[in-house]
Order: sequence, then C-alpha cells, then structure tokens
Amino acid sequence: MSTDTPGIDPLEALRAPRDPACDVFLTGPVFLDIIFTGLDSAPVRGTESWARGMGSSPGGVANMATALARLGLRTALAAAFGDDHYGEYCWDALEQGEGIDLSMSHTVPGWHSPVTVSMAYEGERTMVSHGHEAPAPAPVAGTGSRAGATGASGTTGTSTEATAPVFPQCPPRARAAVASLAPGRSEPWVATAARGGALVFGDVGWDETGRWDLDALPDLAHCEAFLPNAEEAMRYTRTDCPRAAAHALAERVPLAVVTLGAEGAYAVDGRTGTAAAVPAIEVEALDPTGAGDVFVAGFVTGTLADWPLADRLAFAGLTAALSVQEFGGSLSAPGWAEIAAWWQLIRTCDRQDPAALERYAFLDDLLPTTARAWPLRRAVPTIGFRQ
Repeated sequence: MSTDTPGIDPLEALRAPRDPACDVFLTGPVFLDIIFTGLDSAPVRGTESWARGMGSSPGGVANMATALARLGLRTALAAAFGDDHYGEYCWDALEQGEGIDLSMSHTVPGWHSPVTVSMAYEGERTMVSHGHEAPAPAPVAGTGSRAGATGASGTTGTSTEATAPVFPQCPPRARAAVASLAPGRSEPWVATAARGGALVFGDVGWDETGRWDLDALPDLAHCEAFLPNAEEAMRYTRTDCPRAAAHALAERVPLAVVTLGAEGAYAVDGRTGTAAAVPAIEVEALDPTGAGDVFVAGFVTGTLADWPLADRLAFAGLTAALSVQEFGGSLSAPGWAEIAAWWQLIRTCDRQDPAALERYAFLDDLLPTTARAWPLRRAVPTIGFRQ
C-alpha cells in the first residue's frame, strides 16, 4: 500500500507483541469483474445496449479482502490465480495495489481466470459468470507460489529454501477469519482457525436446495458472527420479521447481524441480549456490486476494535453506502480518507438531523483532523495499456 496513504490502524491501541501477524484471513475464488453501468434498463433479447460507464477490477473474494485492507487491517488471502493476463492483473492489484498478503495463494499453470460481467441498472445488477474450478494446489517449496513473480521473500521465482504448509490444512494464525457458509459443506480450515483463536465471521448465499436448514451449515458452530440478509435470515428461522429472525439466530451464534437493504441493519448480541438497529444512509447508487462484502468488512473492523454494537453497525453501513457510489466491487471500497471526507461534508450540509449526526460522532475519535486527498485505485474500462 502506498506510503503516502493517510492510513489509520483501527487496532493500534490493542496490538501486543505476541499477537498474530495477520488480522483477517480469507479464502475463495478471485474473479475478474467487468462492470457495465449507466444502462437505462435490462438488456433486451435481440438488441444491442450501450452502457455509459464501464469498469474492470478484481472480484469474488477480492471484494472483501480489499475492503478489509483499505480499513487498515492486515489481510491475508489464499486463492488460486490463473496464469493469464487477467490473473496477473488481479494478483498485482491485490498484492502491490492493496498490500494484501498472498503468500498462501498460488498461480495455476494453464488455468484461465474466472470472469464475471455485471450490468447495473435501476439500483440492481444482473451478472453472467464463466469459469472452472481450480485444481487443488500441490505442496510447493517456499512461501509464495506465484511462478516467475516476486514472492514474500523478495526474490524472483519460487524459493526452494523450505516447504510451506499447503492451505487449507494450515490456515495462518489470525485475529479473525471470514467464511462463506454453504448447505452441506464443511471446510476443515474453519474449525482449525477457530481453535487457533480466530473469530470467525460467516456469510451465506441463497440456498439452492430450498431446505433453509441451519443444521445443514456445520461451520456455523464455529462462528462468532453470522451475517445473512433479511430474506435469508427469515427463511432460515421460519419467521416473518427480520428482527425476530435476528433474535432467533442469536440463540445459535454469539452475534447475529441481519442486513435490511434500504432500511439499514439490525444486530443482536446473544451473550448480553443487547440489540441495535441503524438506518441506512441514503446515497445515489452507481453500482451495488460488493456492497455486502464491504458491510462485512466494516463490521469485522469494528468488532476487532471492540466498538459498541451500534457503532459497528453504523460504520459497516457507512462503508457500504460509500462503496456503491463507485464502479466495481473490490476497487469501490472506501479508505479512511474517504470516510473522513464524508464526515466533514455531511456536517456542513443544511438541515441535517442532529440525532442522525450524533449516530456517527464516534468517528471524531478515529479520523485525522485533516484529510488529505487519497486517489485510491479505481475500476477502469481496461486492465492496462502496453508501456
């Protein structure tokens, strides 16, 4: 990450010499995202639609990894990368551009990168994806497995000095991990990470089986927090109210967080019984891609920093709202300078509700007194030009 970044370490006051070097560990597929925006309506069969905007950026699990890194958390990602130009671009954007630790990632010779084309219109998005599952990584020598690239040791090529443990058997020691839960699937690394002291934050997608059975999510037992959206939460708990669903989920996990879209978010701390609700911030959305991942990253940050539950929700919602005003999933994530700029701007707007402003007063203790301009890398129409 650039040394002139006005960065903030949200965990600075909590760090101790024997703490893990990694704040958050993630794993999952990395996509190249190509995003079209400015469409007046959904594409119609047999016609050609022209988009007024286009951006390219790393996607998939890169969305959340980038959001975490931009909030100052030391982030490690284990993922497969194709050895095509797309994979090279995604690797460089994450490692060099965002400072994400890719020492547990690897490049797969002859495997092409997964691609998603996303079309944003009317506040929603439609996606078309293509890709093949990456083959399982073989044991490799050294700490970085990107052939022909500069690894963690700073040397070119793959080091042969030592044999590195191969993920997923040995996830790194970390303060937290983010796991994508799926019905009927258990990832051994999740239990290992939890036993090692990591707080596991579980997100979930649509249950294609239609069962919506919490017992079919075995890794939920290892989670510190579970963060479904309102529809998912109600289906899993057989309730007709998101808040009731959150309370029901809090009987299964210490922290239940239900996102409510335009209505904000609601959370329940199952240990204390504390509940918190925070309304959403109204913004003009350009592209909603990755907003859910940014929300999770904001909530993880606040949890590791030991903020009050309502502050965590407010911060997560703010970061998600700022992200939808930019192209792309990963490269739309805000950094601290943008958060500071928003806080300075919002207090100068006429007719602001004092109670609404008070909700974000906790930012005063976090943000620098002056925010320098920070031109974050953004999604652009092409992945690069020949020099």
